[in-house]
Amino acid sequence: MSQPVSLLFGVHAHQPVGNFPEVLKDAHLRCYKPFLQVLYRYPEFRFSVHFSGWLLDYLLQNFPDDMALLHEMVSRRQVELFGAGDTEPVLAVIPNRDRIGQVETFSAKLAEKMGQRPQGAWLTERVWESTVVPALADCGIRYVIVDDYHFLCAGKTADELHGYFTTEEEGRKLDLFPISETLRYKIPFAPVEDTIAYLESLTNPPASDTAVAAVYFDDIEKFGIWPETYQWVYEKGWLERFIQGVLASPKISPQHYSEYHAAQKTRGVIYLPTVSYIEMNEWTLPADAAGTYAELVQHAKTSHWYDSKKAFIRGGIWKNFFSRYPESNWMHKRMLALSARLAALPEKRRTGQMQQKLYEAQANDAYWHGLFGGLYLPHLRRAVYNAIVELEALLDAVAPRPSCYTEDTDFDGIDETYLRNGVLQAVLKLDHFASICEFDAYPLYHNFGDTLRSQDEHYYRKIQATNRKTSSLNSNGIASAHDRISYKHEITAADITADDHPRSLFIDRLDGMFIAYRSMASALENIHFQSENTAYPVHKLILLDDNRLQVTYRFTAKFAHAFSTEINLAMPSCDGMGGRYIFQGKIPGGFGQLLELSAVTELTLDDDTLGGSVTLTASHPVTLRARPHFSVSQSESGFEKIMQAVTLLLEWPVAAPELIVTLEIKPRANH
Repeated sequence: MSQPVSLLFGVHAHQPVGNFPEVLKDAHLRCYKPFLQVLYRYPEFRFSVHFSGWLLDYLLQNFPDDMALLHEMVSRRQVELFGAGDTEPVLAVIPNRDRIGQVETFSAKLAEKMGQRPQGAWLTERVWESTVVPALADCGIRYVIVDDYHFLCAGKTADELHGYFTTEEEGRKLDLFPISETLRYKIPFAPVEDTIAYLESLTNPPASDTAVAAVYFDDIEKFGIWPETYQWVYEKGWLERFIQGVLASPKISPQHYSEYHAAQKTRGVIYLPTVSYIEMNEWTLPADAAGTYAELVQHAKTSHWYDSKKAFIRGGIWKNFFSRYPESNWMHKRMLALSARLAALPEKRRTGQMQQKLYEAQANDAYWHGLFGGLYLPHLRRAVYNAIVELEALLDAVAPRPSCYTEDTDFDGIDETYLRNGVLQAVLKLDHFASICEFDAYPLYHNFGDTLRSQDEHYYRKIQATNRKTSSLNSNGIASAHDRISYKHEITAADITADDHPRSLFIDRLDGMFIAYRSMASALENIHFQSENTAYPVHKLILLDDNRLQVTYRFTAKFAHAFSTEINLAMPSCDGMGGRYIFQGKIPGGFGQLLELSAVTELTLDDDTLGGSVTLTASHPVTLRARPHFSVSQSESGFEKIMQAVTLLLEWPVAAPELIVTLEIKPRANH
């Protein structure tokens, strides 16, 4: 008689650092709570779970009764806990010292709060690079799970992928389980009967001395948060019927990864290439390259050779997000620099708060974008910058930096000059725009330069081609989010037009033409630029004075045309109810509205989420036009417009020899 197939069933639960409380509460009510309640009723169904560290802390604090169910399931050996980095970083893109720190922090947290130290680890976004092996092994992690696609890319066949394999790096050993793509797409989308039948078809032949493993480990959000899944999984009973079907089948045995790992031998040595899951290979490519890749994949599918050769039409790697999105690269390199500063401090001067802020700055979600990923979500980028700015303030307090210095922070070949006074920091990109790419207020831990330019995305082709009809499957199951086309907002051609300039502060134009500047000799207290493409030189001086940023324009002649500057400000309330303009003691509108004013010398932007305000003053009356800057993103809920910043355009005729524009940052008294 053949052995039953070992079902290694695992789920990954994660919410980004900085996500909205209402989103977290909804995720718990629609997913985490009902999932745990259903599984709790079936002690014989063994499974594995990974809750990311930040989410686990939130759930323990806000839903202790539900998390007590998880703790009891751990105690009765129904659940195996999986580790990871505490704030869910992509381990491959942080320093090795931080990999060890992140993994060890979370393993210790699980041991303390849940009574179990993990042997296995979840790799964020299944991003595999062999460089992560030593840190994982040094932290006591014995195995990780990655996609079966990773193994196919190393030359394995699907028939070989029913157990675990062994790899090493620098002599440190780590075992690797291949997640079944077939199961990822069946669970929980296919009818229960089809899924059980597939699992039973994997049963071992009688002569086999190694048990076949059916490996599943995927996002728990598919069990209630993805479109239609709450009704399908809970109200229509998919999850309960699936568990009952597994337990009733003599051909399926649910097991922990640790049980299978202890009882079975490795299938051999393997070395995987740098890769993530299939969809990520497309998302990480630039738009044109992603289009070519998608066309090739579609051709392969219609020609019926994709499944057999998909490992050989690989796309990009996860790190391509840094070369694709300058905003992501800037955050990443700022984080790396702060990690190095912290590591260089004598141990007695480091604090737990510094370490925690560094780890929060390494949370993966704000660094990338695809169907998921939060680079397009301002509140997730803001969480990273909150941590970066707070950590920088802590480090400056014990190891001060110069008030002015220049370096190439983001490795793009263009230097940046840092101007700081302990209250504010302005980082100037020394390209021809001579604009401010980062503007930090340390009392608020906020970067007002944190925005996102509009650029071409591969999925814009879907917007242009679709008739705006939501797709669905012609089957008894439900559609995966990967297969849907839907719209949360009306999208026009203008909405998906790429920007021709960075969305920074103080982008200058003369009669509509961008002014090109070159850097001049600068004093310690200010930075000086001079125009290169105007009939008469325009001088631009930038300085900080306590809580004020001052930009002075000096003109060597009177021009007959209009001069303008564009200021993009990341205001945390965006187009929500918490943000408003204040002009002459009145509120003419919110940040999500268009605003046009003449003869302006002062305008305040007040923001509840920020806990403070920005007051703009001009030394001479200007015409001011304000509008929200939106970008178009895709998510599992459909295409949507997301407000990134307030764009202020100040325009005036060159009549006076000098104009001074000031931004004054005012935290509220109770902030």
